[in-house]
Amino acid sequence: MISSTDGAVTAAPLRTGFRWLQLAMGIVCMAMIANLQYGWTLFVDPIDHAHHWGRAAIQLAFTVFVVTETWLVPVEAWFVDKYGPRVVIMFGGVMIALSWVLNSFADSLPLLYTAAVIGGMGAGAVYGTCVGNALKWFPDRRGLAAGATAAGFGAGAALTVVPIAAMIVSSGYQHAFLTFGIGQGVIVFVLAFFIQPPRISIPPKKKQLNLPQTKIDFTPPQVLRAPIFWVMYLVFVMVASGGLMTAAQIAPIAHDFKIADTPVSLAGFQMAALTFAISLDRIFDGFGRPFFGFVSDTIGRENTMFIAFGTAALMLLTLSAYGHVPVVFVLATAVYFGVFGEIYSLFPATCGDTFGSKFATTNNGMLYTAKGTASLLVPLASVISAAYGWKAVFVVAVALNATAALMALFVIKPLRRSFILGKEAESANTATAGAKTETA
Repeated sequence: MISSTDGAVTAAPLRTGFRWLQLAMGIVCMAMIANLQYGWTLFVDPIDHAHHWGRAAIQLAFTVFVVTETWLVPVEAWFVDKYGPRVVIMFGGVMIALSWVLNSFADSLPLLYTAAVIGGMGAGAVYGTCVGNALKWFPDRRGLAAGATAAGFGAGAALTVVPIAAMIVSSGYQHAFLTFGIGQGVIVFVLAFFIQPPRISIPPKKKQLNLPQTKIDFTPPQVLRAPIFWVMYLVFVMVASGGLMTAAQIAPIAHDFKIADTPVSLAGFQMAALTFAISLDRIFDGFGRPFFGFVSDTIGRENTMFIAFGTAALMLLTLSAYGHVPVVFVLATAVYFGVFGEIYSLFPATCGDTFGSKFATTNNGMLYTAKGTASLLVPLASVISAAYGWKAVFVVAVALNATAALMALFVIKPLRRSFILGKEAESANTATAGAKTETA
């Protein structure tokens, strides 16, 4: 029996305005959970100054958050398929508020880690549900829809970086955690009442050859048995590890380069290098997700991956060599995050193209756990930097991105097309054989 959240297989005219409204509300929800990841770097050194726990121990909370956020998404997606998105997003709103309230009172590492688990559960519930819902509403524009939704997560922190940094200085990091935590949670909880999936399944349109889309809806167990899924998973891990490391460590890196408070002037704006970098990073990250999603709808997913991953490797190489120059630090990190964030639009879109719309929330949730796997490398960056310097960390990230770029073009591209065409031919043969049996 197919639930209303799964939808039927028949098509119906799209309620164009309504689906764009659904997309917009999903973007706002994503913006409200962005600070849990991208605003975290602002709190690392203040927490350390207050409690002297050490950066590595504090950053473990970031890893705990990301692992919880990603690895529980398939479970939360199951609840979405069974009960709809509303209750799952409401749960997420409560949990993200509770997480930062606990952070404001945390006087021990175990409590900090507990808050990270709670925040991860909440952020994962919102993230997985909103992206999955976008894939179902926009099978004809998966790259753009997934990119726009992910942009809320990537750029959502841009508007609040300066207020949070100012509040930490004026009132302390505890007050910033409490105030923004409650505010973000309330907004998500209220919007959850208005978010819903399509009542019927919208079939994807057959695109040009460079953007193949399956006609078959693969179940999660079938997806896990497909080699192409694990190749995509590996490339996701390779690229995500560098971005998560940079996002979590950008403040410590700037401080170690001794440029964090150096004034930088660009395009008529002037502010401290670290604050400028974080602000531009969020803007470029947010813009890059829908932009590259749109580009991939036109030139193909893997071609876009190759361009983005290659550019990311070049920017990390630039940071390794010239990151101690304030202007270079600000611009190179901005461009890097502009091309890094596209993994959160391209991989969901590629997953939907490859495995179908019906189980898109759960299937994409399984692929999204690659981000959690990548987060396990974040604490290692602190260890490597302490022993060999940040240059060694950047070199490793460059190698991973360059390899991922080549794999996208020469491994994922042919393997994915072979999988789609092979399964469609297999399905057609099965249907033909069944028809012959019935007429015999």
